[in-house]
Amino acid sequence: MKSSGKDQAFHWIWILLALDGILFVICILMGAVNIPLMELSAVLRGSGNVKYGTILVHVRLPRTAACALAGSGLALAGAVIQCVLQNPLAGPNIIGVNAGAGLAVVLCSAFFPLSFAVVPLAAFVGAFVAMLFLFLLARRTEASRLTLILAGVCVNSLLNAASDAVHIFYEDTLTGTYGFRLGGFSAVDVRVLIPAGIWILAAAGVVLLFEKELEILSMGEAAALSVGLDIRKTQFLFLALAASLAGACVSISGLLGFVGLIAPHIARRIVGEECRFMLPFCALSGAFLVMLCDLLARTLWAPNEIPTGIILSFVGAPFFLQLLFRQRRRQRHDPV
Repeated sequence: MKSSGKDQAFHWIWILLALDGILFVICILMGAVNIPLMELSAVLRGSGNVKYGTILVHVRLPRTAACALAGSGLALAGAVIQCVLQNPLAGPNIIGVNAGAGLAVVLCSAFFPLSFAVVPLAAFVGAFVAMLFLFLLARRTEASRLTLILAGVCVNSLLNAASDAVHIFYEDTLTGTYGFRLGGFSAVDVRVLIPAGIWILAAAGVVLLFEKELEILSMGEAAALSVGLDIRKTQFLFLALAASLAGACVSISGLLGFVGLIAPHIARRIVGEECRFMLPFCALSGAFLVMLCDLLARTLWAPNEIPTGIILSFVGAPFFLQLLFRQRRRQRHDPV
């Protein structure tokens, strides 16, 4: 990327960061009860209306923070998965990564119902096992990109069926299941949000730190070997990071779909393929997308609201179909 291209990419990142900040403020002010902007400054000073202060501190701030964290984390997880698998159709919800994390969360709530800090760890294990299975399947069978996506859909269905089976035998886990399966933030628990947020920020920091290795890996094994990159260790590192991001996000947002598919494509189209620009823009665009969809989900039909995942599905499903048909036109049998 030339100097002017770099400057343009930086400008886009700063613009999106500013838009995220503006949308964050709008999200904490708007809802079933709209809070005046002046009241926000009063609450921050420790004064102001008690009702507004309670809504801001205990409802809006945790929920909006969860949206921003989950959006950025799922977007980064999607970008990493697409680079490692070299498959633009891959996403955490498409290939069963989110479903693996979801099954682990359900099992954790069944056997350890009061261990809130363990939930992100359990979700990471579930996401990592699902992702590792798909990755090994791709390497062993040399499946085409479209075949891998179909295999991921099958794994996704199997893991969701396993979650349903757990619900049948452990009825206590049914509490909040509807919202969890669709994805949403109406029941954000700070006891889960804090450890999950730490996981997301730590994993995102490591991804950004090793962006050069990820970019080399995305170019293929030949390019990685030419620069002396340890392919197996690097792939394992990024799979673990993507699982950490997806798992922690699922623990606070439920099975939120399509963020990890849409955000990386938007980032590549605007700032290009270079990871040092694409990754931060991807994270910011994921946060913006989820905050916007959550805002729409709770304001369009206020005082009623629908799960955020429904809004995302209306956006993401046509986007995925468009990518699927375009990919099929380009290469029908392109091995992973």
